[in-house]
Amino acid sequence: MARLTKKQKEALAKIEKGRVYSLSEASALVKEITFTKFDASVDIAVKLGVDPRKANQMVRGVVSLPHGTGKDMKVLALVTPDKEAEAKEAGADYVGLDEYLEKIKNGWTDVDVIITMPSVMGKLGPLGRVLGPRGLMPNPKTGTVTMDVAKAVAEVKAGKIDFKVDKTGIVHAAIGKASFSADKIAGNANELLQTLIKLKPTTAKGTYVKSIFLSSTMSPSVAVDPKIG
Repeated sequence: MARLTKKQKEALAKIEKGRVYSLSEASALVKEITFTKFDASVDIAVKLGVDPRKANQMVRGVVSLPHGTGKDMKVLALVTPDKEAEAKEAGADYVGLDEYLEKIKNGWTDVDVIITMPSVMGKLGPLGRVLGPRGLMPNPKTGTVTMDVAKAVAEVKAGKIDFKVDKTGIVHAAIGKASFSADKIAGNANELLQTLIKLKPTTAKGTYVKSIFLSSTMSPSVAVDPKIG
């Protein structure tokens, strides 16, 4: 087992063993136990009482974080020429179509989100093997396949993220940076949690939100009280 560094030991010492913290307490504590020299990402992991293997228990959606992600999201808009100007004005980092399709075909995926139009989706189908594993395939359910390209780009730039329960029943999401105030971290986390509650499948039985953990890059996890309303 790898030996803990002095700072890792300090971080662990700040977490009360067996304690479940309120969201506001956990948000403040995550800041205290972050020792990276860079602005660490703050992540949340929510264990849900669902069986993702069943289509009627798949939890997937989007949420606009009120305080943004803290990250400059790189957006590629795959659009027809008549939509290029509005995509650029909305802040898309890359705008075009065929030349980017060719780059993706050759393995280029240096973006965080791809936004496109319904009429273009047919051209993206063959690129599923490249985009799918990286979570970059546009989807109407997440608002990344739309005719209102400008709105979609602006929302992503402002802090809109999409999430999906994994095969173990956990939703992972980056909800901010360690440089955020504790209130902003808690606000973003709460927005995601309330969205998850609204998406509870009617077929899910028993406890829906089983556990919540907050952490930052390279920090220990802090247990959050799952009774969030």
